[in-house]
Amino acid sequence: MISGTSAGFGRRVAALLYDSVLIAALLVIFTSGAVFFNRSVAVEQETAGAWVYLYRAGLVGVIAGYYLLNWTHSGQTLGMRAWHLRAVADTGEPMALKSAILRFVYGILAWSPAALGVLWLYADREHLALHDRLSRTRVVHLERKDR
Repeated sequence: MISGTSAGFGRRVAALLYDSVLIAALLVIFTSGAVFFNRSVAVEQETAGAWVYLYRAGLVGVIAGYYLLNWTHSGQTLGMRAWHLRAVADTGEPMALKSAILRFVYGILAWSPAALGVLWLYADREHLALHDRLSRTRVVHLERKDR
């Protein structure tokens, strides 16, 4: 079981910024492959037809895969490791795939409207963001013994 205090907004944003650099690199690699298979032309409706929808789904899949794999295997993304954070189930145990999927979907909704769902952690008595509460997960700032 992992213990620690609930992670604050600043650490969450910092981890997200770290992760965004790695995700950008992964998306460049994915897009390079898509452009290669599209005869070295940008993947747009005019050049790829209906395949553009598969490409867009692939972009979402790369992002979702990054988070889901990291959360279910170690509980930490690269950014979370740097800031000593871990995503766990509300019991403190590692997250199951279903919880990770719910966290990802609710996380998009929580971060989208000016991060209002994440800022909710200042109003919550347990300092949980809205997507933490809805997915029954939490992000904890690890104590030294758990790092």
